[in-house]
Amino acid sequence: MANIIEDETIEYVSILAKLELSCEEKEAAKKDMGRMLDYIDKLNELDTSKTEPMSHVFPVQNVFREDLVADEGKGNREDMLANAPERTEEAFVVPKTIE
Repeated sequence: MANIIEDETIEYVSILAKLELSCEEKEAAKKDMGRMLDYIDKLNELDTSKTEPMSHVFPVQNVFREDLVADEGKGNREDMLANAPERTEEAFVVPKTIE
């Protein structure tokens, strides 16, 4: 394990994460962090000079559709009010929200 994590680093990270770690948990966290950094070092050994930078693994493209105006629901007031728990002749009745 080439990356050695210091006690101060674990203390700082635990403060940032708002964690209270016991001595055993701190030691385990030091080992875990060291292994993670070792893995990242291993990944840094890969030759990526011929790899194009990307933001997603798969190609992402927008799918556009034409914006069409539809008359659905227009003139259907009676159908819309049919399921209302309480209504007047032309509108829904809702509880008063301000005094």
